[in-house]
Amino acid sequence: MSEPFLLGVNYWPRQTAMYWWREFDPAQVDADVAQLKRAGLTVIRLFLLWEDFQPHPRRVSVRSLGHLVTVADIAHRVGMKLMPTLFTGHMSGVNWLPEWMLGSERAIHRFPIFSNGRLVERTIRNYYHDREVIEAQKLLIREVARALGDHPALWAWDLGNEPSTYVIPSDRQAAIAWLDEMVDELKRCDPGHPVTLGLHMEDLEEDRRLGPAEAARRCDFLSMHGYPIYTTWADGPMDVAVLPFLGALTRWLGDKEVLFQEFGMPTWPTLGPPLSPAERAALARSRVTLASESEQAEFYRRALPLLHQHGFIGAMAWCYGDYDPRLWSQPPCDEKVHERFFGLFRYDGSAKPAVAVMREFLDLHRVESEPDTGWIDIPRDAYYRRPSEHIKRLYRRFKRRFFSS
Repeated sequence: MSEPFLLGVNYWPRQTAMYWWREFDPAQVDADVAQLKRAGLTVIRLFLLWEDFQPHPRRVSVRSLGHLVTVADIAHRVGMKLMPTLFTGHMSGVNWLPEWMLGSERAIHRFPIFSNGRLVERTIRNYYHDREVIEAQKLLIREVARALGDHPALWAWDLGNEPSTYVIPSDRQAAIAWLDEMVDELKRCDPGHPVTLGLHMEDLEEDRRLGPAEAARRCDFLSMHGYPIYTTWADGPMDVAVLPFLGALTRWLGDKEVLFQEFGMPTWPTLGPPLSPAERAALARSRVTLASESEQAEFYRRALPLLHQHGFIGAMAWCYGDYDPRLWSQPPCDEKVHERFFGLFRYDGSAKPAVAVMREFLDLHRVESEPDTGWIDIPRDAYYRRPSEHIKRLYRRFKRRFFSS
């Protein structure tokens, strides 16, 4: 029998979001995990916010490690698996970094930096080149693997979430050397669990020197994140063909199996206070379209069979729940209004229609067949010579191949 098609979810608690490791509430986590189990999902991807787990380059937080083990114990009790993401870093339009990861000079980045409880404008140390940071990362790997490596809830490790949004290596060899060191350290501490890296569609739109081919050298499988709402070349926010295309392109470039690790659609809120004129203006500036809850359900209804049929390891929804209104004045929800509303569940814990859609795809097994790459008309080594051009052109060819009536 073939492997099951994995159905999972990316998790931040509804009540505390990115602040949960500091405001840790095991009862809240227990209720959330039980709810996800009842929904039929099997794997939870969670994020070790870097500042909370490593407040100093030579010290890992014992408190946060204890919280992580508690989460694993809760997941194991109900039969769910975990994918912890190390070096989180970038998340939901904000770079969450420990102060020691920042330089002394002022700098303004594409995404704001949140550090030590405030937004700052500082340079970011490049961990592909900075030896102290590399050694700090290896320490975090050792301590987290020591705490969780033998835990029965552990499914796989993720080395980072969309790292190219805040750190890009100066050359491909630096990226490869960094990946070698990180995977070597992780496999030395825990040889029994697979390792991946959370790449995203911007790693296909530009050459950021750590793409699918480089990740595939050491990762056991590849991961891809994709959202039609963020593309300039999709045919609208409901263009679900973007998802299998990005996954197929990742698989071709890396010649390795792919987990579609993030995808989703934010919805207009049906609970809580109405959006203010300023919030609506911020939403308009972001150029992100909010869907109705029925449109979100339809998005999942159309996306999931495509991700299954194209032979990926599985699909992980972004994300568990909408965020409580008390978080709306804090990063990332203050400026990134749409980030409040990506959930499968509303902020009060009630299920959106998309949850019932997810249940329709339980108990599927992976499609095992040779990928159809007849829509690709260039050699692999030519892709990153003009990636922004190739991704748009290949998408049109992909749609003609699989979606022409």
